[in-house]
Amino acid sequence: MFGIGIPELIVILIIALVVVGPKKMPDLAKTIGKGITELKRATDEVRESLVDHPVRKEMTEIRKTMSGVIDTKESVDEAPHTTTTDKS
Repeated sequence: MFGIGIPELIVILIIALVVVGPKKMPDLAKTIGKGITELKRATDEVRESLVDHPVRKEMTEIRKTMSGVIDTKESVDEAPHTTTTDKS
């Protein structure tokens, strides 16, 4: 996750146990869990707002249009060129 292995996690838990105490440890864990849940929820909301943003939708439409233009240009470039001369 953050480059924290099992030994480092155990050391952090022991320090937290000494600093906070065994009676307040469950409350602290519950508070940290709620904070992490709220952070995940907030980041999901931001991600969803970016995905559904009107500018992003417009850019997707522009990309589709440009892709069609490029495909048309390529097919015109690959088509055999014939020249007609008008003799009047």
